[in-house]
Amino acid sequence: MAKKDIRPRYRFPEHGRDAETLNTALREAGERDASWKDGKTFSLVFYAGEEVSEVTRNAYDAYRYENGLNPTAFPSLRKFENEVVSFTIDLMHGDDDVVGNMTSGGTESILCAVKAAHSWAKANKPGITAPEMVVPISVHPAFDKAAYYFGIKVVHVPVNPDDLRADIKATEAVINSNTIMIVGSAPAYPHGVVDPIEELAALALKNNLWMHVDACVGGYILPWVERLGYTIPKFDYRVAGVVSMSMDLHKYGYSAKGGSCVLYKNSEMRKHQYFVYTGWTGGIYASPAVAGTRPGGAIAAAWAVLNFLGAEGYMRLAKDVMDATLKVRNAVDAIEGIHIIGKPHMCVVAIGSDKLPIFNIGDELSAKGYHIDRQQNPDSLHLTISWGNVKAIDQFILDLQEAVAVGSKFSLHNLQSQFTVGLVKTASKVLSEEKMTKFTNFLAKMGGGDGPPKRTAAMYGMMGALPNKGDLDELILDMLDGLNKPEKL
Repeated sequence: MAKKDIRPRYRFPEHGRDAETLNTALREAGERDASWKDGKTFSLVFYAGEEVSEVTRNAYDAYRYENGLNPTAFPSLRKFENEVVSFTIDLMHGDDDVVGNMTSGGTESILCAVKAAHSWAKANKPGITAPEMVVPISVHPAFDKAAYYFGIKVVHVPVNPDDLRADIKATEAVINSNTIMIVGSAPAYPHGVVDPIEELAALALKNNLWMHVDACVGGYILPWVERLGYTIPKFDYRVAGVVSMSMDLHKYGYSAKGGSCVLYKNSEMRKHQYFVYTGWTGGIYASPAVAGTRPGGAIAAAWAVLNFLGAEGYMRLAKDVMDATLKVRNAVDAIEGIHIIGKPHMCVVAIGSDKLPIFNIGDELSAKGYHIDRQQNPDSLHLTISWGNVKAIDQFILDLQEAVAVGSKFSLHNLQSQFTVGLVKTASKVLSEEKMTKFTNFLAKMGGGDGPPKRTAAMYGMMGALPNKGDLDELILDMLDGLNKPEKL
């Protein structure tokens, strides 16, 4: 019997390929990606036009090899980072005591803030051995990830059903002797609403707790939206009690990917974020954030785009985006059967329905080339509208009208979706937990392929119908594992 070859599907290349061949391969691979330049991608990408793109590209390219880990080796990066942070502090109405750092993205900024809060609690509340943090159910999962990493219990509290903002009474009710931190969002990603930060921060002050505001989505647009005359609840350092904040430059700052900021109300609070190790044979190691190596290109690009656009440029972009958002909201209000969920404070909106299969409508939009996120509790389609979407908004509204009309009618796709969801609901009533797990795995394998299907209504409906969320976790883990394997040759 021949010995099985256990080497990877792709073997390390024996010989190099020429640049032209590689460029062709890069272009061909990209043909399968979301077509964000046509404005049909309503998440993941924040594009402010070719002129801004050229500025960030040139800055990133100029510093693509430099490393922000050691600021003494690259004082230029120290200058860029300090200025970016200073601009951000000014935007967040911080005083001279407020300090901060750049990170690689919102998750790292959140990890830094949670780590700092944890270390602060160790130093100031030594009696706590089982730390907890209180967060609304709408908060970004990066807080659950941080809690998972650092051994903190997450206490999720509901949002008010009328405005979907964090419930203050519910928050206060769960604060106990183990609580170290309260979190609010500006805005919460699912529905674009700003939590009642002033009330949450007052609770934090009253109970001597760390208050973090997650403005990863809204930090670099809410100030401009407010200046345009929209009513925005206070969420920044104008609010007494706010200790730390996170906001992403690579979202509405329109910088290159890999840029975010985390702020602290003073240096003493920020020191809890740092890591220092002086016992290494390789010398003294000091790291301000989670990452060790810090790409210089992302730092330089952020500095360049903030200086290139300035307040006037960001105001122009914000106005275009908010005008487009109003168009979408008015159009949704005029389409029978669907509605905007809640009252979003900015350009993040969720479209839901009490009558129509909203995920089927999403599938119809996907078939037209749109990339739109799906949400649950309640089921909805999520739009993060940025400047790159503005040119496509009128066509999107027409396509949404058609998608509602088609998605609500009888079709083989809709029938299959309803049958799958109904089958799961019925099975959950009659099968034991063990048999239900096997049945769920069988349905997942029937879908075929390593990645998610092109039409997702059945998949999302089935996920929502599963009684055992452990089965759902396992399904997602299997899917994630499949997506992170090389394709078959």
